Amino acid sequence: MLASINPLVERGRNSRYWITATAYVVGSLAGGAVTGAIAGALGSTAASLVDLDGTGWVWVVAALCGCALASELGRVRVPSIHRQVDEAWLQEYRGWVYGLGFGFQLGSGFATIVTTASVYLVFVIAALSGSLLSGLVVGITFGLVRAVPLLTMARVRHPAQLRAHLARFAAWAPRASAITAAVVGLTAVVALSTVAVGSSAWPS
Repeated sequence: MLASINPLVERGRNSRYWITATAYVVGSLAGGAVTGAIAGALGSTAASLVDLDGTGWVWVVAALCGCALASELGRVRVPSIHRQVDEAWLQEYRGWVYGLGFGFQLGSGFATIVTTASVYLVFVIAALSGSLLSGLVVGITFGLVRAVPLLTMARVRHPAQLRAHLARFAAWAPRASAITAAVVGLTAVVALSTVAVGSSAWPS
């Protein structure tokens, strides 16, 4: 996506990067909001049907974090559809149209291929919040984070800058995976610590 939407390439398509990027961010926020709200609403319904106290929910979170961590470490394959955004849109539509469409699909989390278990974990936690509003906040946050990489392309003006920027992102990929695994593992530790001290992370 970074190689497809940036000031250099957008200029070649007679589009304005800031319009496309703004539409992308709006789409990503909307996609995350929709998925998060749905997850929160489903979680609210499930909470009324499942008889678990606060400690029980904490154990659920810890177990899910363990599964996500195993996936991040390459022990478990992440289930996913094998679909990407349709790059033909880049030639067929205006910048704001494919910006909005691509942003929504990627921000929703599951409309394209899922490469990390942390995506599932984010929206499962949104569901476990047991609230549509909380799920909405989680989803919007996810959509915002998903859009940030595209915004870092704002100063790209020449091919050499584009190549250097993409190379930096490629170099950061292993570190990003390690950071994600560390955050997931830390979340599991915090959840288990909560159980150990006899408190609850979620209301019963």
